[in-house]
Amino acid sequence: MEEPQQSSTEAGFALRRLVPPPALCGFLLLLALVFTVSYAAGAAVGPVAPDMQRSGTSGDGGGGMDMGDMNKHGSGG
Repeated sequence: MEEPQQSSTEAGFALRRLVPPPALCGFLLLLALVFTVSYAAGAAVGPVAPDMQRSGTSGDGGGGMDMGDMNKHGSGG
């Protein structure tokens, strides 16, 4: 038995179906460009608050009181 060969138009159609539309490719390229420029600008400027450091190592974000603070203030029982 002979198998029919695909014509060049059918192969081209299948290839075009797998390739995303040009508008999507352009949008993704523009998005990558914007993120790259944003990252480069942020790296050039540096940290927003260079003197800001964590106040402690309690792991609660530095804003809350741990159990030792509660005992010091007399609110623990």
